[in-house]
Amino acid sequence: MNALPAIQADLRLLSQNARTILDACRRHGVELSVVTKAVCADPHIARLLASSGAASLADSRVENLRALPDSLPRLSLRVADPAQAEELALCAQQSLQSTPEAVLALGEATRKLGRRHAVILMADLGDLREGVYHREERLLQDLAALTLSFPSLELLGVGANLTCFGGILPDGDNLGRLVALAEGLRRRFDVPLPLVSGGNSSSLHLLFEGRLPRGVNHLRVGEGLLLGMDTSSGKPFPHLSQHAFTLFARLVEVYEKPSRPEGRTGPNAFGEAVSFPDLGPMRRGILAVGRQDTDEARLTPLDPGVRVLGASSDHLLVDLTRAGQYTVGDTLGFTPGYGALLRAYTSPYVRRVTAGD
Repeated sequence: MNALPAIQADLRLLSQNARTILDACRRHGVELSVVTKAVCADPHIARLLASSGAASLADSRVENLRALPDSLPRLSLRVADPAQAEELALCAQQSLQSTPEAVLALGEATRKLGRRHAVILMADLGDLREGVYHREERLLQDLAALTLSFPSLELLGVGANLTCFGGILPDGDNLGRLVALAEGLRRRFDVPLPLVSGGNSSSLHLLFEGRLPRGVNHLRVGEGLLLGMDTSSGKPFPHLSQHAFTLFARLVEVYEKPSRPEGRTGPNAFGEAVSFPDLGPMRRGILAVGRQDTDEARLTPLDPGVRVLGASSDHLLVDLTRAGQYTVGDTLGFTPGYGALLRAYTSPYVRRVTAGD
């Protein structure tokens, strides 16, 4: 592999993860929307996921939505900017909405363009990110009434996000509250409201264990499928692969140096106060990848003898003391966590490659 750094996706492992999750969804009557934002709607991965049996593809950015295959409905995840309503109507068939301003702008845009658009209204169940606060049921009803006032808009369902900001875990109580809000809207407006979208990858463990509340029939899953992680606990799902992605970078310096910096200390290049223990002489390596390309705190070396020390914008520093005899020009591989994966696919300096076609 000559052009480095590079992020490699194993399509075979991704396909296996998708099949496992979709099998569980089918057993429990749940539709799956696969989220592609962590890989910036990479075309190879998006095509694979589009053929997996998922109900829709989802992303947060209009640039990514525009690039997704049109074989499935495209779901916009981010709280809508009213100024982007027309662009949203052109590149997505469904969206999560939480404000009257955005619904009004989307209704006008779809009317003008002659397009239909399906809306999932977001309720805040206590995580305090997006959505109408769940105790303000009248506001949610007003938002539903506004949505229904536009012939070009369909009220598709209600949804929620948990663990994303406040770290609040999904459970029978808060997801049960979402089901109750959906029932209230059905009675109030005499509409089918087919979807109750019970969150993201943090709800996957409830799906696998058969503990999703009755009435929750839709999930939006990215990290759980891509990385095989239970985001509610930070632990790997044993029946999913955590190795579908590998970040590769090349060593550009290897020297024996002290383990503790010398001289008076101040903030590092990112304004952080740092300190290092004195571990004696250390064989230190520098790789040509940095914070501009990935999140060094979310990288796990494939070689257990390698230890990540930290990173600047362009360099990743590693301890090679207990590793093999690596030299300048050698390549090291790392399994990325979510933040590392997201940044690697976002960086224009990291090449994207696939394996397992």
